[in-house]
Amino acid sequence: MSKTSSKTTKEGGTLGSEGFNTCVIASGTKIEGNFQSAENIRLDGEVIGDLTCEKKLVLGPGGKIHGNVSAREAVVMGTILGDLEVVSGLMLDKTAWVKGKVRAATVGIEEGAFYTGACATTK
Repeated sequence: MSKTSSKTTKEGGTLGSEGFNTCVIASGTKIEGNFQSAENIRLDGEVIGDLTCEKKLVLGPGGKIHGNVSAREAVVMGTILGDLEVVSGLMLDKTAWVKGKVRAATVGIEEGAFYTGACATTK
């Protein structure tokens, strides 16, 4: 029986262990068109189009989305130019740059994050 190494991420997931499925879009990757995933997404590249994530979206510091975003949960460290709808919690990291309407159950904004647009919380 082989041993699988795992690493705990800043976002609380475990890489390399069973049961944690993440779609990774690496830096330098550009997707043009709408993008959808039933799993978690780690985005360090760029999406030009709407993005739908049925689980957790983590937008890395160099990641960019030019379109509307829908996710169950989101951590934003990069750039979003479009509306953002999050079913659960949204966290804007100090490196986040968001321009658009935001709708989420809870919103956390670190000092240094840039955000412009309307914001509504849902419960």
